[in-house]
This record gives sequence, C-alpha cells and structure tokens, in this order.
Amino acid sequence: MNATFRQLRLFLALVDTGSVSGAARKTFVTQPTASMQLKELSETIGQPLFEVIAKKVYLTQAGEKLALTARAMMDEWTGFQQELAEMKGLTRGQLKVAAVSTAKYFIPQMLGEFCRQYPDIDVAFEVINRDGVVQRLEKNMDDLYIMSMPPKHIDIEDQIFMANPLVLFVAHDHPLAKKKTIQLKDLKSERFIMREQGSGTRMAIDAYFKKKHFSPTIRLELGTNEAVRNSVAANLGISVLSIHALQSSLERGDIKVLKVADFELVSHWHIVTLKGKKLSPIAASFKKHLLQKMSR
Repeated sequence: MNATFRQLRLFLALVDTGSVSGAARKTFVTQPTASMQLKELSETIGQPLFEVIAKKVYLTQAGEKLALTARAMMDEWTGFQQELAEMKGLTRGQLKVAAVSTAKYFIPQMLGEFCRQYPDIDVAFEVINRDGVVQRLEKNMDDLYIMSMPPKHIDIEDQIFMANPLVLFVAHDHPLAKKKTIQLKDLKSERFIMREQGSGTRMAIDAYFKKKHFSPTIRLELGTNEAVRNSVAANLGISVLSIHALQSSLERGDIKVLKVADFELVSHWHIVTLKGKKLSPIAASFKKHLLQKMSR
C-alpha cells in the first residue's frame, strides 16, 4: 500500500464535510482532482471506502477503519511538527476543541486568553449539542472536548475543571419571584420548560428530580438555552439551566433565580479525551491553561 498523506487528508476532509465537493474546498483542490485522488486511494486499499446515495456520503466498514487510522496518523504528525516548532522556540500549530452549547458562554473567553499568549496558533472551535460532541469524540475528531456529562459507553479520560451550578429561575414578574425562599414541593403546580432529551443539562436535572422524587409537569422541551430562557422570560413556565447561560438575562432583569431551600444541583465541567490519546503540545498547553485558570 502506498497511500499518500495528501490522499489521507483529502479522505478525512470527505469524512468531515460529507461530500466530495466539500472535501475539495477544504483541501484547496478541484473537484475532479478530489474525485481522482479518492478513487486512487480506494484502489490502493483494495476496497470501496464510501458510497454516495442521494448526494450523501456513507462510509463502508473499511472507510470507517481508515478514518480512525488516518486521523491517528495525522494527530501524530501534527504533534511531531509542534514538538519541532517548540525545539525551535516557536509556538505554532492547530488547536481543535469541541464543546456542548452551554460552554459557549465561557470557553471563547478562555480561548481568547490562550491565543493572546500564543498568537500564531490556529483554533478550530465547534459548539454543538451533546450528541454531536459525543459523535466527534467517538471519531477522535478534535484535541479536547468540553462537556458536563461525559459518556459512559466510551473509554475516556476526563478531568473536572469547573463547577456548573444549575439554578431554578422564573420571569421577573412571576408570583414566585417575590418570595424569599420556597420548597421544591411548592413547584408541583408549575409548568416547566426543559432542554431536550439527551442534553447534558436535561440529563442532570432528570437524575436530580428522580433522586428527590419530584415529577415536574413539562410544558415545552426546547433545543437551545436561548429558547428556554426567552420562553421563561415570556412567562410560559419555569426552568432549570446553568447559571452560565443566564448572565445576560439576569443583567437585563428579564428573569430571577429562585432560592429553593431543598434544591442544590451542582454539576461540573469536564475536559474529555479518548483514553490513551497523546495530546499535541498545543492541546496540552491549553488543557493546562484551563486547569490553572480555574484553580486561581
């Protein structure tokens, strides 16, 4: 087998973008060139690597295995290049981070601080829902993953680096907003607006309410923190979200956090990688940056 680095990079671009045209754009080649290179790679491997059905790319079993192998090879090569750069006194390279949606309220600031220290690095930052982050983790598509509920079905390494308090909140003119303290049982008649099933926030809330033997009446399930926050501000119901997702609404006075005597739900933010993954120097430095930032 004599597959080239160029072909492997093109194949990974195909996996990431889901189309030959997207892979061509990402690797700065023409679509005919991309098609020819991918065909030659399949011939070199000796098996079809993908098929296109209704303009959508589906990897074969051989393609799935090649994607994992090629990504590991590229990670090793990137790490080697960064180690060479460090030996020369340089700090260049790429950092790839994927985070669940709630992390967008604080990770960009931490990335900004890190980039001011290392202005020559390139950053790829993906913000998606938890299922999307887990899928990227399974495929080893990034250096680090930030989430509050790490998956249990994948062999991973994770490290807690920050508290993630979840709070009950209502519209600023909701009757409960005037009360100094309440009990969880006082919310039995309230209608809840929740994040969708599968989100880290929802998983934590469901587990906590089950532990407390509390069954909320759910009016709406929504896919973003903003939709939940705005619906609560419009008095459609009450909700529970990370305090990190509420700062702008609290500053405007649209909502109010409730003081619930028997409600204390603190989850944590985790830095997650596949078990045994060797971090590049840049990724290791950013992980250290996060841990040091939170230890102050």
